[in-house]
Amino acid sequence: MSKIRLLPDHVSNQIAAGEVVERPASVAKELVENAIDARASRIVVDVESGGRRLLKVSDDGEGMVRDDALLAFERHATSKISTAEDLNSIATLGFRGEALASIASVARVELISKTEDAAAATRVVIEGGRMRDVKDAAHPRGTTLSVRDLFFNVPARRKFLRSEATETFHLTNLVTHYALAHPEIAFGLTNNGREVLRVASAKDLRERAYQIFGSEFLDNLLEVSGGHKHVALVSGYVSAPRDRRTSRDAQYLFVNGRFVRDQLIGRALSEGYRSVLPHGVYPAALLFIETPLEEVDVNVHPAKTEVRFRRVAAVADAVREAVRSALASAGYMRPDVAEPSTAPHDQREADDSVAAMSAAATDYSPVSTPTGSAASSAAAVGEHRAPFEPARQSRIEFASPPIQDEEFLAEDRPEPDLVALESDTARDFDAIAHSI
Repeated sequence: MSKIRLLPDHVSNQIAAGEVVERPASVAKELVENAIDARASRIVVDVESGGRRLLKVSDDGEGMVRDDALLAFERHATSKISTAEDLNSIATLGFRGEALASIASVARVELISKTEDAAAATRVVIEGGRMRDVKDAAHPRGTTLSVRDLFFNVPARRKFLRSEATETFHLTNLVTHYALAHPEIAFGLTNNGREVLRVASAKDLRERAYQIFGSEFLDNLLEVSGGHKHVALVSGYVSAPRDRRTSRDAQYLFVNGRFVRDQLIGRALSEGYRSVLPHGVYPAALLFIETPLEEVDVNVHPAKTEVRFRRVAAVADAVREAVRSALASAGYMRPDVAEPSTAPHDQREADDSVAAMSAAATDYSPVSTPTGSAASSAAAVGEHRAPFEPARQSRIEFASPPIQDEEFLAEDRPEPDLVALESDTARDFDAIAHSI
């Protein structure tokens, strides 16, 4: 008798949900990305009990007709790609067609969606992967997707969720990331009826950073611009060396507008600060890497938070040199230390220079700093010091950051105390991060 058999669809969907749906923030990520792909100008996220009881994402995007609303919950159903060749140049945030099917298999889901020309919206109700109802409904243009009782039918997964404060922090962190990545979109986040984050559409990243973190955070930022279009263009902001963090929670990293957790970029960022920050201290950063679509593989993991670059050393070099140039321009590093990136002028030169860039990326030689009365007298905060002559700090040993594996989001930190989740200033947001 044969021992091998096909799994039922609802079982395979629950297995896939183990990779796609880790926690409520994973659900929010998929739904927010779909809203962005639908060209929404306003996205609102409503949460109850840290996303356990309810997670609702509403947008004013293109919406869906009835056939698409029904088909969207099938596995591998997507409007983002159509052929295998499309995987080599993915320009959208979503593309795998797994998220809605996985979410619907472990929660009670209600979708209401309407296009501009439709006479009525379509309402679809699914519980545990089984469709319960389909009918017309009233709704403006766009989509509202409500996810209730996450993991109600998988209690083994539900008990591994963290406290409400921890899950709310991850949701706030997620919405903050995409609000920074898309300043042209208005974002809102409420938790248990209490507004956590609300920002109107902004003209650029600097205005959006002011909306979220406040003027104090903005005053410590240095503009970053560098790289090369054939390898990686680097833009955004990094913090001045005086603004120091004990974790990487204030580092927001994006590749082609996609929020990622990438150790390569994080290490290259720390490498740029190696002569001005001591070991164990991290800068804040809002870094955007724009690379040709064929140069990066975003199909590494179903959660789509990991990417793989075709030319790793070249990207690391671009990030490091762009950060060093920003520090040098602000007077925190000697110009000869922050040498301009040797970006190639065409694709053939880029291919030939990978080996040289790789050697440069592993250069951890210490940087000598000037000594003398000017450096020693500038140790007091706020005292004037000569350009490119940083103050000597006693009893602090500078070292290059370690290159062993690190966790950028400390998932296993102790449970937090309940804190006020305000977003008016960077200090409030830091209080959340340090409490987790």
